[in-house]
Amino acid sequence: MILKFMRASAPSRSTECLLPAAADGRVEGIYLGLRRGELPVSVAEAEAIPGHGLAGDRYWSGAGTWSHWPGAGREVTLIAAEVLDRLPPACRLSAAEARRNLVTRGVDLNALVGRDFRVGPVWLRGQRLCEPCAHLERLTRPGVAAALVGRGGLRADILAGGRIRAGDVLACGRFEPA
Repeated sequence: MILKFMRASAPSRSTECLLPAAADGRVEGIYLGLRRGELPVSVAEAEAIPGHGLAGDRYWSGAGTWSHWPGAGREVTLIAAEVLDRLPPACRLSAAEARRNLVTRGVDLNALVGRDFRVGPVWLRGQRLCEPCAHLERLTRPGVAAALVGRGGLRADILAGGRIRAGDVLACGRFEPA
């Protein structure tokens, strides 16, 4: 795999990150959970709205199971397709069952904690890991939470909105408001 720096502007050393070449880091799927407890649905694109999330998602409307909990990283969740591909057969999950908004391929999401990155035209900031919980296991099957520890994905906030589409490239950079 060829690695190169992806820059949006001249970032400081603390905001640079090494990501796979643009052809490798992409959004493979977009999922919106319309109602609490229901399986998220696949969509071709979603509008990212700073301070709220992805339009139409249960967390965007404040109706998600954890919507009332304070803290950063509640606007967009991401998980790597490679993680789902490598789950043991007894714990295998579909992308929808993982209950994350964006399924990516070719990007180490754990490396994006504390970093700004772009998904298509939308700027996000990785806030914290999206560790699995007992709620996910109740909605899926036993063993899922243990199988996803340390690789359950990323929680991010939207810095600059726009439309995210399946196939969009992920690139690291430094967000600078206009």
